[in-house]
Amino acid sequence: MQTGDVLELEITGVAHGGVFVARHGATADAPGFVVFAPDALPGERVRARVTQVKKSFARAETLEVIDASPHRRPHVWREADIDVAPARRPGGADFGHIALDHQRELKRQVVADAFERFAGGSVPVEIDAAPGETDDGTRWRTRVGLHVDADGRVGPYAARSHEVIEVGAHPLATAGIERATRGLRGEEGRIDLVEPEDGEVRILRRPARSRGRADGDEVVVERVAGREFRVDAGGFWQVHRSAATALDAAVRDALREIPAEDHPHHLDLYGGVGLFAAALADHGDGARVTTVESAPRATRHARANLRDRSVEAVTARVERFVDATSPDPSLAHGVTLLDPPRAGAGERVVRRIAALDPRAVVYVACDPVALARDVGTFRRLGYDLDGVRALDLFPSSHHVEAVAVLRRADKARATAR
Repeated sequence: MQTGDVLELEITGVAHGGVFVARHGATADAPGFVVFAPDALPGERVRARVTQVKKSFARAETLEVIDASPHRRPHVWREADIDVAPARRPGGADFGHIALDHQRELKRQVVADAFERFAGGSVPVEIDAAPGETDDGTRWRTRVGLHVDADGRVGPYAARSHEVIEVGAHPLATAGIERATRGLRGEEGRIDLVEPEDGEVRILRRPARSRGRADGDEVVVERVAGREFRVDAGGFWQVHRSAATALDAAVRDALREIPAEDHPHHLDLYGGVGLFAAALADHGDGARVTTVESAPRATRHARANLRDRSVEAVTARVERFVDATSPDPSLAHGVTLLDPPRAGAGERVVRRIAALDPRAVVYVACDPVALARDVGTFRRLGYDLDGVRALDLFPSSHHVEAVAVLRRADKARATAR
């Protein structure tokens, strides 16, 4: 097998990252060579062109569906459909060709497989639909990033590429953002479009010459569970219009399953503008919360957003904060919540959290493999996993959020007694 070969592949499964699995040349005596291909479905036979060959696997681009799955539907983004040349398909909607209920089943399989491989064994996984989901899984993105190339073309990147693709529609975006993209122009760099709760679209230009910094730092207001959260328009906030509310509810549900003690000290790591710190502050009489975030402006917003609660907002990198934090008896009565970036917290941070001995850990994750690896470390350090709840907050893409609850094994057994 070499780059450029065109193969007929039988798709047998789904893999992390929005790609599907085939085994080329499989026989009764040999498993075959693994090939990963996007834009397919388990049970399909496709024609695909090899784009990369490694020692143990290859990557390919799907050119044609020979035998289609009953779960295939016309792509929600016409410009990303299978009959468009692979190099011209925009990225960001890699599950857009799959019926919504089957998307969720595939995501459940990916999460379950990650725990089987990396977390020391399988766990029950349930997955919930996004609140207020449309029938076709569109119109949920309140934040969209577009790119401007050296020739002035504006659009998303092609899938798995840095080639800017001009498109006529943005079906995952809100209608307001899609209207704002029409006729959009700019100099080379990036353009972010943001539609907060007030419904007014902000356009943030990040020319390449400014090293990606936006032109301004307007503050917008989002609302969750009756509380206002001030956040920079260009700062981090969940992209699905209902995601922050759904995750807040999932965290509060998890906390209700953890017995509250008086005067606990909770940690909120990678805390952003304080969304989960607000939930932690309600857990236990006299609770106090330390929320830790590396972005100074987000920390300032967290301090203002939670000024009515006993919350200390600290600007620091999480790994440095946990390295410098000494074990405190009050932490043993509290919960540590972490919502790390896609790469996960990593072994160093997990080991330091375990050394601080929190009663329980609530882990919010946007990457199932990173979550599973970190959970595997927690398990080796004496924490039991209650279960995993996944939320399909990115319909028509392969992304999925998950919430895992871990408890000190000895404390969980004591509670049970």
